[in-house]
Amino acid sequence: MIPSLNRRLAVSAALLAVVAGVAPATVAQAAPLAPTAPVSGGSAEAGSGLPAPDLDALVKALDNARAAGAPGAMARISGRDGVWNKTVGVRDTTTGAAMDTKARFRIGSVTKTFSTVVLLQLVAEKKIELDSPVNHYLPGLLPDDRITVRHLLTHRSGLADYTNAMFNDTVPGFEAVRNKVFTYDELVKLSLSEPRTTEPGVSYAYSNTNFVVVGMLIEKASGRPVAKEYERRIIKPLGMRNTSYVHPRTEIKGLHVNGYLTPDQAGLPLVDSTEQTVSWAQSAGAMISNAADLNTFTSALVTGKLLSAPLLDQMLTMTPTDATNTRFYGLGLRRYDLSCGTSVYGHTGTVQGFYTYAFSTRDGKRSLAAMANTSNRGVANTALGGTLEAAFCGKKPAPAAKARGFATTPAAPAPAEVDLPERNAR
Repeated sequence: MIPSLNRRLAVSAALLAVVAGVAPATVAQAAPLAPTAPVSGGSAEAGSGLPAPDLDALVKALDNARAAGAPGAMARISGRDGVWNKTVGVRDTTTGAAMDTKARFRIGSVTKTFSTVVLLQLVAEKKIELDSPVNHYLPGLLPDDRITVRHLLTHRSGLADYTNAMFNDTVPGFEAVRNKVFTYDELVKLSLSEPRTTEPGVSYAYSNTNFVVVGMLIEKASGRPVAKEYERRIIKPLGMRNTSYVHPRTEIKGLHVNGYLTPDQAGLPLVDSTEQTVSWAQSAGAMISNAADLNTFTSALVTGKLLSAPLLDQMLTMTPTDATNTRFYGLGLRRYDLSCGTSVYGHTGTVQGFYTYAFSTRDGKRSLAAMANTSNRGVANTALGGTLEAAFCGKKPAPAAKARGFATTPAAPAPAEVDLPERNAR
């Protein structure tokens, strides 16, 4: 269920504080960190034009996520300047295995960006048109012929998000679908049983239903399952050996992070949510990857390795998602404008047991992938968002001294994430 207005405002305010550099009062001790070395020589400034990442602030953000309830957290920064890996805590609470940036994890709604790339490649092949009605390709699926393919990709279709009711109660809702296998049609019917949120094209309203329908369009236009299309169009061309779409299988093979779902009731133990079909999300949120592959994907996307320039421009054409103009959404892609003036492009992901951030600068010269292995814990997600400023803006200037004490320089507006729910794939 989408959090109440007060809860959403609280999450937004918390993220503003974290990205501005304000930490929670309690900070967990970081696990010992191995030194990292740049891939190429020279300073960070010489490679990307960006300041060197603030690695202390990066670890602090990960520690804050851990202090907020995540067993562990990780971040990987890569680009022309080098590669930096940082971890805290554990990837498995039973064995005590340390968090590892090489490990695979569920990426939730970062899947939406993969789905968008595949669909836009089909647009390039003239198998789909962005401004054609969805019902032109999937006759009778939707109750409104005005809903276009573009409306799906921009979350402006008005189709209700069926996951709000599905996960109204966190753990019981999850256990009811953990091993269930849905068809696309079943998920769409769940959405259509609820009132629509807006008229087509009128306003942004995030809904997993949009990208379930995108999956249906991909399969109809290509004649192949989405898993095959992800693999042949993105995963293999980019050499992403740790990325897969295994639906409806439940396991994460090889070295992986265990995910832990936070119950609604305080004091109850975390629920290991690692193994699940994620059939309730499918093309909206069921992919698995690791940090290096996510760095590869976001940098390849923004530098035109997956889409032609005209289609990439459309994907990057952003509109505000609220009245504050702090958050933007294009075609299956988010943009955050950071306090240092740098804009980053990518997506966030929330699926039971995992929070993910995957972003790159527009020129692809620096990328960040960050993950905390919990969910339904908004404060942990907010804390993880602090990795953005640390990765792309570097160290903050020292506070200016005043005659009668010290005052800090006001922070620039940060990307508030009030539309990130604590139960759903976002």
